[in-house]
Amino acid sequence: MAVKHVCVLGLGYVGLPTAAVLASRGIQVTGVDTNPKTVETIRNGKPHIVEPDLDMIVHAAVSGGKLTANTSPVTADAFILAVPTPFDADRKPDLKHLHAATHAIAEFLKAGDLVIVESTVPVGATAQVGAWLADARPDLKMPSSDAPSADHDICISHSPERVLPGQVLLELVRNDRVIGGLGHDCAQKTADLYSAFVEGEMHLTDAQTAELVKLSENAYRDVNIAFANELANVAEPLGIDVREVVALANRHPRVNILNPGPGVGGHCIAVDPWFIVATDPDNTPLIRTARNVNDGRPATIAAQIADLTNTKNGGVIACLGLSYKADIDDLRESPSIHVIEELRKRVDNQILIIEPNIRALPASLDHLENISLVTLEECLNDASVLVLLTDHKVFGSVSDDILKTKDILDTRGVWPRTQSI
Repeated sequence: MAVKHVCVLGLGYVGLPTAAVLASRGIQVTGVDTNPKTVETIRNGKPHIVEPDLDMIVHAAVSGGKLTANTSPVTADAFILAVPTPFDADRKPDLKHLHAATHAIAEFLKAGDLVIVESTVPVGATAQVGAWLADARPDLKMPSSDAPSADHDICISHSPERVLPGQVLLELVRNDRVIGGLGHDCAQKTADLYSAFVEGEMHLTDAQTAELVKLSENAYRDVNIAFANELANVAEPLGIDVREVVALANRHPRVNILNPGPGVGGHCIAVDPWFIVATDPDNTPLIRTARNVNDGRPATIAAQIADLTNTKNGGVIACLGLSYKADIDDLRESPSIHVIEELRKRVDNQILIIEPNIRALPASLDHLENISLVTLEECLNDASVLVLLTDHKVFGSVSDDILKTKDILDTRGVWPRTQSI
């Protein structure tokens, strides 16, 4: 049976673009979010997040009547769970949002429905969703990974997103999808729905494999970034330009080292490797070490800022960029924020923050003394120390004449003619 109505729970950086793309293909979509302001913004045909071209597709979907937004689920043919899956204080997976979303849809399920977990989850979480639904709806047969061929009324699968912020709409369509089902037909049913917009190949497997695939992708990237950041930790005290080291080493035909940075941010790479560690702590020393290397970079950067001449002389420090990636507004796990938090522990200087994609400082910084959000022009006029933390395009336009008058620490290599790390 063709899916005519999809309910998407979680209208964040993955859920809203997914909902909008499905709606653009003529499918009726109800987006659900627990934040009333988010729902109201979308009802007005506007996205609440910064992502290229998302404003146009959301406006078209809402004005065309194909996308609506609510604070609670409705009856539908398919339910996509795209809610946050953070870790707790002990870096263990916190599935409270996934549990709440699962509980919220339970009463609306009917035989023949499809439930898709798009949230990145630890191995076994999709099966846990099935168990939660079985408890909530004993009148419906749920699929099981232990008996995938057994009869079931509901299909449940895991299809993790594989998109890059700043290119989400493009990659939702073009990237391959890995789809893992709990029941023998669940992955295929999910692929049938996604074929409405996915142009990449769809690779069908079981749910546990799909869960580990997504975690492996981000852990792999984290380990490679950690290698680059560890090289920087070695090179910087020796006065060696680590970016030159990387560029020359990459002249080797089988070497491709990444460039270092201030750390790792975002809800994926900074979080997902811990899900693998939590699954098997005894057999994941490499992944754990990579996480610790990358988590330690903000403190290293803060110490370097504190050691600059103009910092020691009490000069105003300008930190350029808060988001974890260029030209977006996503602050989740951003190393830029951690750099500023660590810097405030070390110095009392006035700190100016420039982030063109936000209107107010996050709570973790707003309560700190002598820190303010300003424009780029204000910071260039007032600061004697410039620290580039996020490579927004606008920062590349700062002139050499201005840079020559400041102490510079460029963690992204945007200003190659200045001191960079």
